[in-house]
Amino acid sequence: MPTEIWTWAQPYLLAVNGLSFLAFSADKFCAIHGFWRTPEVRLLLLAALGGTPAAYAARRLFRHKTHKQPFSRRLHIVAWSQLGAALIWLLGFT
Repeated sequence: MPTEIWTWAQPYLLAVNGLSFLAFSADKFCAIHGFWRTPEVRLLLLAALGGTPAAYAARRLFRHKTHKQPFSRRLHIVAWSQLGAALIWLLGFT
């Protein structure tokens, strides 16, 4: 992988994963205390923007949205799509 990509990709991925983790933890806190929740579309958008590892980590750590099937299925679709895109890019099929 070219080094130039990591000059912007690494800070971006760290930031979006941090935001994703915080969003999932805040949503769990709000769910417990009865406050306004983070919309699922926002959680999925953060995952789609590159925060999928943090989304899965937060789901496991906080036991949050683990049984909600439509959400879980959509998150899996995002993860598999990202994995497929990464493989295409890495293998040079573009």
